[in-house]
Amino acid sequence: MLPVKQFTEFIEQNHLFTHGSKVLAAVSGGMDSVLMAHLLKAAGFNFSIAHCNFRLRGDEALADQEFCKNLADQLGVPFYTINFNTQQYAAENKISIQMAARNLRYQWFDQLKGQHGYTVIALAHHQNDAIETILLNLTRGTGIAGMHGILPKNGSLVRPLLFLTRDEIEKVVTIAGLKYVEDSSNASVKYARNKLRHEVIPKLKELNPNLENTFEQNLQHFRDMETLLELQVAELKKDIFIYDGDEVHLSISAVKNLNPQRLLLFKLLQDFGFNKAVIDDMIASLDKHPGKVFESTGFRLILDREQLIITKKGRDKPQHTVINENTREVNYGNYKITLLPDDSPLIIRDNPLAVSVDAALMIYPLIIRNWEQSDYFYPLGMKGRQKLSDYFIQQKIPLHEKGAIPLLVNGNGDIIWIAGYRSDERYKVNDNTKKVIIFELIKI
Repeated sequence: MLPVKQFTEFIEQNHLFTHGSKVLAAVSGGMDSVLMAHLLKAAGFNFSIAHCNFRLRGDEALADQEFCKNLADQLGVPFYTINFNTQQYAAENKISIQMAARNLRYQWFDQLKGQHGYTVIALAHHQNDAIETILLNLTRGTGIAGMHGILPKNGSLVRPLLFLTRDEIEKVVTIAGLKYVEDSSNASVKYARNKLRHEVIPKLKELNPNLENTFEQNLQHFRDMETLLELQVAELKKDIFIYDGDEVHLSISAVKNLNPQRLLLFKLLQDFGFNKAVIDDMIASLDKHPGKVFESTGFRLILDREQLIITKKGRDKPQHTVINENTREVNYGNYKITLLPDDSPLIIRDNPLAVSVDAALMIYPLIIRNWEQSDYFYPLGMKGRQKLSDYFIQQKIPLHEKGAIPLLVNGNGDIIWIAGYRSDERYKVNDNTKKVIIFELIKI
């Protein structure tokens, strides 16, 4: 007697799929996946069978492939199969055989799903698989997400047998007289999961014969805790994330008030790819190193004086832009700079977005570029020169914004104008000026 009622109830309770769904069942030929295929058939679901031959067990693997084809014929459902050169793939990608097999099968499943319009991919994991996964995660190191075990649904991947233990599956299959194949590699303890299955879990069951039920209860607690944490993090994001274009800003004072700080900051920044080691370094630097930069694969985080600033990596700095004598408009990054010659000695005051300079002092071509570490200028109204790095610090300009500020540079290398901020004393309009050029900065 197949547990069809419990099977369909578990599917409905966890919103895995419906009778209107198109299900792709991953079947190895082993006891678990064979039972899943028979249950899908008995419950009246629309499904097909997909089988992978990883070419790791010679004739045995070929026999499994033939068995699965015959099973699909017996159940009257479509059948897909593929042969992988798993060892070659593992060597080329410098990963383990197990990881190679995992990558290959999931890539193929996704391909079939897209090509043939399947709604979900059904996998035959059960409660003991979930226990093994938690123990593996604990052994390797994990956070709360690694404690929820194998989820019934993860995107398009569904696991409709998670209501059963391995012993219960074996009992059902035996009573129903279902045929299946044995994978000889499952008996080997050279793989970490098999070692747990054959050596560790039996010892734990000596301490607790109801280990599966206990773990299932614990899994639910962990999942509830994870949900609670995710809800709190979502609320925190609303409170402390400030969005400025494609940047995200976080107040340092708000970060300091997080409790527990390390856990919440990790969860807040998790989507940006910052790992726990970087988070620890970040926390240690909050009071010490303004200007320090932290990087993940796709993002850069700058520790500014009063806030953390997250920007996307790969935003190219604008290239040098040339201004010739007849140029009247140029684009530079997110800015447009216009030029207007004037026959009068017009002086523009109190407008950092525009400047008038003595036309006779221009040496063409002029250049628009970003700042460099050795740059200096003579600030308007001052006699001495100042390094731009010091000027930016005085103006409290965040590190990530400095590189986007356009500098107007004369043909002799002098900085004429820090666009949007301050011009150079040497190029100001004076009593001897006959003509001016007015430069205006416009944000695009």
